[in-house]
Amino acid sequence: MDIKKFREVIARREYAEKISQGEWYDEIARCNKLETDILSEDIPSTIDFLRNDCTPDEYSWISEVIDDIAEKTNSRELVDCYKNLMSKFPEECEKYNIAGSIESADEILDWRKKHGKN
Repeated sequence: MDIKKFREVIARREYAEKISQGEWYDEIARCNKLETDILSEDIPSTIDFLRNDCTPDEYSWISEVIDDIAEKTNSRELVDCYKNLMSKFPEECEKYNIAGSIESADEILDWRKKHGKN
């Protein structure tokens, strides 16, 4: 996982949110896709990043794309790792309803398993 590139995308995403108050949809969608691609390209290094280097702010931004990552990677290990960080980042979980994002990712993985989309 390219952490530097990931952090650049997060900075762009934050900027898009700040100047447009969520109205700059094309740039937000572009950032979310880039974020998903970066976090999906190498699952072991992404898990290592989550466990060791992920900041509370980055954790909260990932919540926007965790279901896309689950769909793209079909990685229960990655989603479980993200879920296990809830106790490390309780304020972000409460503020951004991260449990809801994780539930959505879990449902995607469960559906894919049930329908043979592994």
